[in-house]
Amino acid sequence: MEHEQFIFCLEAIPDVDSVHNTEVVKILEEIALQQDIASIYKACDTIEGLEESLNALLYDDHNFKDYEIIYLVMPGEANNIMLNDYYYSIEEIAEIFEGKMKGKVIHFSNDKILDLSEEESQYFLDVTGARAISGYGREIREIPSYRTLDRAYFSLYQENDDLMEVVEELFKKHYDLCKLLDFRLYY
Repeated sequence: MEHEQFIFCLEAIPDVDSVHNTEVVKILEEIALQQDIASIYKACDTIEGLEESLNALLYDDHNFKDYEIIYLVMPGEANNIMLNDYYYSIEEIAEIFEGKMKGKVIHFSNDKILDLSEEESQYFLDVTGARAISGYGREIREIPSYRTLDRAYFSLYQENDDLMEVVEELFKKHYDLCKLLDFRLYY
């Protein structure tokens, strides 16, 4: 691999002014120390905050090309995220990311279900320019993916940028967990 790949994590929290270190921040720090995968973390509590964080990365960070994975830790329902008690559809998210995700992998934690039809996934990929979108078909609060499967996924992707091989290896090494959380990749 030519260069390291980094993670840009956006986490939805109730109030950005009152929370400092979430469990996701601690997990990302562990990933950096134990797996040598660097990341940038931003918390957001509104759709405007999500857009501002994304735009800051896009236009102010000259290393944006190195951020291969856009990691979204956001609650919601199937194909929706929730920010500030308001739901945003996958189509609305695609429009926010419009043309900005060329070559990126957009990965959702299992805080929300990702269950896209072929048309929905193709629309998202076409509008955003993303290489792929991944997530889970099951939301199991007792088994947050950021503690388990996401770490393995990021590590495997750090070693190999062929997504098909990464997912195949993920299923080989963590089959039961992949099936339990219903890991999905749309490309």
